Amino acid sequence: MKVGLLFAGQGAQHAGMGKDLYEALPRFRELFDSLADQVDFDLKALCFEGPEEQLSQTAYTQPCMVAFAAALSQVLLEEGVEPVAAAGLSLGEYSALCASGVFTPAQAVKLAAFRGQAMTRAAQGLDCGMAAVLGLDREKLAAACAQAAQGEVVEIANYNCPGQMSIAGTSAAVDRACALAKEAGARRCVPLKVSGPFHTSLMAPAGEELARRLAGEPLGEMKFPVYFNCLGAPMGDGDTVPALLEKQVQSSVYMEDTLRRMAEDGVEAFLEIGPGKVLSGFVKKTVGLPVKSVETLEELNQALAWVKGEA
Repeated sequence: MKVGLLFAGQGAQHAGMGKDLYEALPRFRELFDSLADQVDFDLKALCFEGPEEQLSQTAYTQPCMVAFAAALSQVLLEEGVEPVAAAGLSLGEYSALCASGVFTPAQAVKLAAFRGQAMTRAAQGLDCGMAAVLGLDREKLAAACAQAAQGEVVEIANYNCPGQMSIAGTSAAVDRACALAKEAGARRCVPLKVSGPFHTSLMAPAGEELARRLAGEPLGEMKFPVYFNCLGAPMGDGDTVPALLEKQVQSSVYMEDTLRRMAEDGVEAFLEIGPGKVLSGFVKKTVGLPVKSVETLEELNQALAWVKGEA
């Protein structure tokens, strides 16, 4: 079975994530402790105990999520899972690059911490909004955004799965775009609580910071393809990982395109690594392939048995 790994993004985090794995698996505990040492706050306590309010702050969420995903994916790899591809939703792309060998786990956590801080700085002082738009096609939503901008910014931030996208930008422009989307036939527009207009051009300052930070970063050899958010595909001949990560933070996330391309390229099943089951839902709605979520000890054991043909 050709397995693709998927990594959750910001928003899936919750207090308690990883705690049962930490208590039961010495290898996970060893990895997680080493990654917690890479940041200047008590990452383990925040992941296991919260408070949720702090865990949900971008600067803390990002290193916490990547530490959990990096330790868990390393356990999966050491237990014999041999992925043929990987992808991640936004922040999850850093975990995908770690699993594929481009970043070391420690490097991925440090970069995620820097990214979270850069995004927080870029969002400061902005009156921003975000909304999920359901039941409208891409062209109509893009047209609604273009009409609603009126000198401000509102853009499609996420192409999640058929009939489910999100838009982000300045609050007033997002509100106008939602009204126009409903006129164009959208079934619903659901406001989302976010701390910044992520994956829009308003994040350009964060992209510039990331470009400077990644300029001298050592990169390992990619052991299996990573499908990049801003491409919906693996990197091309003229692409570099730093340039794609700079672009990613200020560009649309093409998750629907990514899943379709992974299926076209031969992925037969997926493991979603990290908290929540959001990406599993996208898989079912987009390509209909088998998918297992891996967050808890029980789910880890079930996934290993499934991949090895024992379940």
